[in-house]
Amino acid sequence: MNDYIIATASTADLTPEYLQQHHIPFISYPYVLDGKEYRDDCRPETRVKMYEAMRNGAEVSTSAISIYDYHKFFVKLMQEKKDILYLDMTSAISSSLKNAQMAANMIREEYPEQRFVYLETYAVTDILGLLVKKAVSMKEAGASLDEVISWLESHKLEYIGRFMVDDLKWLRKGGRLSNASAWIGTLLSIKPLIIVDDEGKLVAYKKAHGKRKAWSELIADMKDTMNEQTPEEEVAVIHSGTPEDAEQFRAKILETYPQLKKVTVNLLGPVITAHVGPGFMAVVYHGTNRK
Repeated sequence: MNDYIIATASTADLTPEYLQQHHIPFISYPYVLDGKEYRDDCRPETRVKMYEAMRNGAEVSTSAISIYDYHKFFVKLMQEKKDILYLDMTSAISSSLKNAQMAANMIREEYPEQRFVYLETYAVTDILGLLVKKAVSMKEAGASLDEVISWLESHKLEYIGRFMVDDLKWLRKGGRLSNASAWIGTLLSIKPLIIVDDEGKLVAYKKAHGKRKAWSELIADMKDTMNEQTPEEEVAVIHSGTPEDAEQFRAKILETYPQLKKVTVNLLGPVITAHVGPGFMAVVYHGTNRK
């Protein structure tokens, strides 16, 4: 029995085409640009507009999704008379997820005849996106809801994200970097390398002098956490407004690891961009562990 719905949030940074093709409902996270609130619609033009605005000095911030909005979204899902698997980003970097959990508890009381499963992913951007894609592929291959949940719970921490931010000021401003105090005062040419840890926190683990050295370090760091399944699955490159750099980064990954069969290039969504700024570069893949 696979008659259930997989739903997610805009912060999975999936494309509208993928979401529509696979019938994946999503809730839109809000963000504020020069005092006006917008909702992340996952469209590429929305993402590009955010990059350009930040480069031009726009004031940006994000805000939480309310319990009311989560509840409204969840009710609409439940009205399909199917069980629900909901995958959102890590609760370690967003206060929205407390509201999601409270709304989920309300839904379970209101619809006792249906299952509503909220699964903590400890993931963000394409880490979450690849988890959603895995769940969808399993469902479409005939896996039951319990089989998908069991697989995700067993393997979610094998999805690894290695990030480079161009300027640490954005992360410090938003308070999303768990060890930011150790990095205050770094020079402009120093690029912090960040990993999403097992608790879903953003942790700076290394410094690199200059952009290209940072790329090399990110790629080299992949080696010890890749395994036999990594070449068979999608490896995602994510950027915030540097498409030429992203293609060069992708080429360097393929040069280093020619066994990889599918390396995609994707745009970072506006909500996460608000906290990392333009010039962000990342690689996400399914490997062994987040070390």
